[in-house]
Amino acid sequence: MIGNKDGKPACAGAKEYRRTGFMRVWVKVFAAVLVLGLPMAAPVVAQDLTKEQIEAEVLAGTRGAVTRLPLPRYVSLKTSEGNARRGPGLTHRIDWVFTRAGMPLRITAEYENWRRIEDAEGAGGWVHYSLLSGTRSALVSDAVLDLRAQPMAEAAVVLHAEAGVIARVLECRAEWCRLSVEGERGWAIKTAFWGVRPDEIFD
Repeated sequence: MIGNKDGKPACAGAKEYRRTGFMRVWVKVFAAVLVLGLPMAAPVVAQDLTKEQIEAEVLAGTRGAVTRLPLPRYVSLKTSEGNARRGPGLTHRIDWVFTRAGMPLRITAEYENWRRIEDAEGAGGWVHYSLLSGTRSALVSDAVLDLRAQPMAEAAVVLHAEAGVIARVLECRAEWCRLSVEGERGWAIKTAFWGVRPDEIFD
């Protein structure tokens, strides 16, 4: 559930993903949903690394073998349905079907056109890269998240968002990120949501 500072609700719930295969279908239902638009992603801050350093990180598994981008890293689901498979290819069995456009996901490995991803609870598998977007989003993990006018605990609250709400991540500082929820923007402490690294800073 999302509400403004007066406590008025702003949206209803929807499915996130379902379990597939020989086991019975599992469907997780969240109390609130925000379907995001898909604007351009925030630029990745370039690091002055030599080719040798990059290759060393690839071998160490901290950088993708295909994109040479850091691992793990966060992306979001581009479509309203994405199959997560047991291996990187169409012949592998589908374990999960993600059904929530805009939800944050973490890439942990790369193989050709496939990316191994996981959600906030560790569920996931291999998905085709075309299903993923560089647009950054966050999943509220606290029971109630307060978006504040400034990145400080004593700042005025501009919006309340309950657990399960998805927000767009606009920028991040050392401890706070600026989020957008249904057109309202405000600052949230990093520990209140999932979708960014603790040390991540970008604008």
